[in-house]
Amino acid sequence: MVDLTRRNKVVSNGYFRLVMASMLVSLLSCGLGYSLKHFTEYAEEFIFHHVQSFSSLAFIALPSVGITAIYFLRKYLFKNRKNKGITEIYNTLDKRKDHLPFFKIPSHFINGFLTVIFGGSTGVEVSTVVSTATIGNELYKKGFSASKYKRELICAGVTAGVAILFASPLAGLLFALEVIARKVHKTILLSSSVSAICAYFFICLFDSRPFFDIPVQDWQWKAVPFFMLLSLLSGILSVYFTLVVIKTKTLFNKISSNFTRVNLGAVAVGLLIFLLPVLYGDSYHGLKEILHQLVEHKDYSIALLFLLVVLKPLASSLTLGAGGDGGVFAPSIVSGALLGLLIAHSSNLFLGTNLLLFNFMLIGAACTLAGSIFAPLTAIFLVCSLAPNGYALIIPLGICCFLTKYFAQCILPYNVYTYEAYKEASALVPKGR
Repeated sequence: MVDLTRRNKVVSNGYFRLVMASMLVSLLSCGLGYSLKHFTEYAEEFIFHHVQSFSSLAFIALPSVGITAIYFLRKYLFKNRKNKGITEIYNTLDKRKDHLPFFKIPSHFINGFLTVIFGGSTGVEVSTVVSTATIGNELYKKGFSASKYKRELICAGVTAGVAILFASPLAGLLFALEVIARKVHKTILLSSSVSAICAYFFICLFDSRPFFDIPVQDWQWKAVPFFMLLSLLSGILSVYFTLVVIKTKTLFNKISSNFTRVNLGAVAVGLLIFLLPVLYGDSYHGLKEILHQLVEHKDYSIALLFLLVVLKPLASSLTLGAGGDGGVFAPSIVSGALLGLLIAHSSNLFLGTNLLLFNFMLIGAACTLAGSIFAPLTAIFLVCSLAPNGYALIIPLGICCFLTKYFAQCILPYNVYTYEAYKEASALVPKGR
């Protein structure tokens, strides 16, 4: 009886320390995610508008500035230690003795910031995820919790980071469970839930504004066939994105000259931005402008929309191949949203339908994200948080995201559907075929 009481006391003390450590990790990660998100937004918009008003030709050289700066910072400040995205987190979790070194926090923060503000066609999501995971790993190394709670504190950091980026604690929690932990255990659920609660209060205090101000209108059953079509096309788009990333990385890895690799990719991205400024940076600003144009004027070139859907993954892959910091998160959301707008706008124009553009944009974003990262629950609740009443779409979102995920799994070529190849391409581990 005494031994049982003592054991319960030890377990309770361990849980208490885990909760306290998770709260601290969450607060630090919220601060990092908030600062990276808003510094990047401000600087990206400032540079984009000033360069556009000065000379659009400058867009060709601009990505070279950011990626070259990253190259020299990596070489001299970070001692040639490379960033490998979310793969680093998996390696750390798979090997208990391996840790995310502290330099990952400033390295990913600075590199993600420089990549996006100078036009690199990706986002700061992966930079935020790895940085906040490192915060959790650092507190674990400092002995803020029991030695077996490494995965828990890393997941707590990731939960808060993603929650802040999209003002959605639930999306952060699900991302940590679906993508990072890859399993559900009561201690992981505890640490991630505590972190999500802390992030919720942080969001309420500092950053509660949704990404879009437009409210979702009620969806109609007559749109269901078009939702299904969008799901299948989103699956194809996500697989296309995966293959483009793999092929581009393979091509750039064969280039031995660092100067050639950096400038070839950066100038190619610059040319794409010069021709299509919507591709600049994370492209969130361009997406809002296209939506406004379609809603207010009912007019946007279908051919141009199609080009943007196809070229956004290519621009992102070139950015990553050249040495930029980022991943498939933001580009999947943007290219999927553009695909949704393309389907709805084309149907309205040629078939006389009255499909709601905003609804299709959100569903396209969620489906392509679900197909790219194999995390449908994360995609569903993340996209629901983007609009004031986004949960009005939860039924079609749920059906379409799961359909896209399984369809993408079916059509993804077997030779890239492996642990290493797919993890390297999308920073995720597939569940098996």
